[in-house]
Amino acid sequence: MLSLRIAIVATLVSLPFGIFVAYALARWHFPGKTLVAAIVYLPLVLPPVVTGYMLLLAFGRRGIFGSLLAALGIVLSFRWTGAALACAVMGFPLMVRAMRLSFEAVDPRLEQAAGTLGANPLLAFFLVSLPLAMPGVIAGATLAFARALGEFGATITFVSNIPGETQTIASAIYTFIQVPGGDPAALRLTLVSIAIALVAIVASEIFQRRGEKRLAGSA
Repeated sequence: MLSLRIAIVATLVSLPFGIFVAYALARWHFPGKTLVAAIVYLPLVLPPVVTGYMLLLAFGRRGIFGSLLAALGIVLSFRWTGAALACAVMGFPLMVRAMRLSFEAVDPRLEQAAGTLGANPLLAFFLVSLPLAMPGVIAGATLAFARALGEFGATITFVSNIPGETQTIASAIYTFIQVPGGDPAALRLTLVSIAIALVAIVASEIFQRRGEKRLAGSA
């Protein structure tokens, strides 16, 4: 249940940012766009421990942002909210990638047609682009959710492995395989993780295919 709560919060919090970044990368042209895309996708290629350590430096009690948040009574390090942040960061590239491909598949002429009918860019986005790209948005959110459930390296580095607070499925499996007689419990959690991941991936594929058919029909 803790893993599900962390994954759901991580996905919901990062969703509006993912939509904005994906649309910006798909539609806008601005200086440094390649660098921005590289930074967004960086957690995919960095060792998760490095990402977790960077989060600790930034959002720890003495970190750049962590000290400011602590003054407001908000503490992320060694809290489940910090685990949600780590999971959101690790799942964000997968979310943005799927959404970006979906936005790129939407014909820009549809947005232009909405503009000729009196819709401003923001209204055209909500009435045309977002509905057409919605299957990709859902697919990206599903992939980010699945990634959050399986996150280990960044989470354990940033918020440790505290039972009942930050111990997710992945860190619990790691704990069980370190103690004698823990293999059966580790195997049960492994099967649960595999089942949830398979459901999420299959759902993502279904939404992606529906999106492709929908865009093909609109074309």
